[in-house]
Amino acid sequence: MALHDDQRAICGRYGALFQLIEDSSIAGVSRNLGSGELPLNGLRHLPEGQTCGWYLWAGELSQAEGFFEPVHVSHLREICPDVLPYLGMAPGWRFLLAPGYVDVWYDVKLLAPNP
Repeated sequence: MALHDDQRAICGRYGALFQLIEDSSIAGVSRNLGSGELPLNGLRHLPEGQTCGWYLWAGELSQAEGFFEPVHVSHLREICPDVLPYLGMAPGWRFLLAPGYVDVWYDVKLLAPNP
C-alpha cells in the first residue's frame, strides 16, 4: 500500500490524475533499464489490451526495432524500482529522473492514436 501512497503523492505534486496500474499489466521497457545508465525516462500512452501504456528507458531513446520489450509491471520492482512512484500518473504524463534532478510534465501528444 505504501507504493500507492507514493504514487498518489507524486500525482498530487504535479497535478496528475492518479490511475492505478495492475502488476500483471505490461509496460514497454528498454533492455538497459536498471543498468545504472541515466537519465531514467518514462512516458505513458493510452493503455491498449493488456498494456498499461508506459514506456520506460535509460539514457537516450532509440527508434531501433526491439528497443522496447514487454515486461510485467511486477518485474519493475527488481529491474528499476526508482520508476515505480511515477507509474500512477495517467496517460499523457512523462518523467525524467537523474541525480539531483526530477522533471515531470504533461504531453497531450501522447494521447493521440497511433497512425
